[in-house]
Amino acid sequence: MLPPPVHRLFVRTGTLRSRELTACGVSRVQLSRWLAAGELQRLGHGIYALPNYAPNQHASLVEVARRAPQVVFCLLTALRFHELTTQAPFEVWIAIGNKDHPPRLAYPKLRVQRFSPASLHYGVLEHRVDGATLRVTDVAKTVADCFKFRNKVGLDVALEALREAVQAKRTTVDAIWAAAKVCRVATVMRPYLESLA
Repeated sequence: MLPPPVHRLFVRTGTLRSRELTACGVSRVQLSRWLAAGELQRLGHGIYALPNYAPNQHASLVEVARRAPQVVFCLLTALRFHELTTQAPFEVWIAIGNKDHPPRLAYPKLRVQRFSPASLHYGVLEHRVDGATLRVTDVAKTVADCFKFRNKVGLDVALEALREAVQAKRTTVDAIWAAAKVCRVATVMRPYLESLA
């Protein structure tokens, strides 16, 4: 039987890492007993949940954020997070610094993009989901990133994101223009932004 404080923690956060359980005073032996008794389930290496845990739509992002808290979710993953695309990326797109080592995860599959320090830290919002902090690029920065990496995501995806963001009033043309300057794609985006203004 799980102690009430541990059970409440699982209910509040959804999933916990083994080191978080150890910090709560749970030994590895006790953790193994709970797994064998079916009181907990193992979702991945070092990640545990209650047996009735139903992951939300951002479960893979939460798993990545718990294992690699420094990453920023970007491009197609950020578009999906902000509900600006109908595509469901089969990879989690993350941004890391130019000299950072990419996280090594068996699941979910990662698509790593390297950003300059200025571009990596500009327009990043933090969202709390299932007890994890997701660092996701904001709408304007996501659109600018799509134009910067248009050869990887496709120009059609970048144009769809731009149209959807402006028409749904999720951001302003001025905010996109500022992000385009930081991402150094202002010249590329100028004709598309002028057509919307």
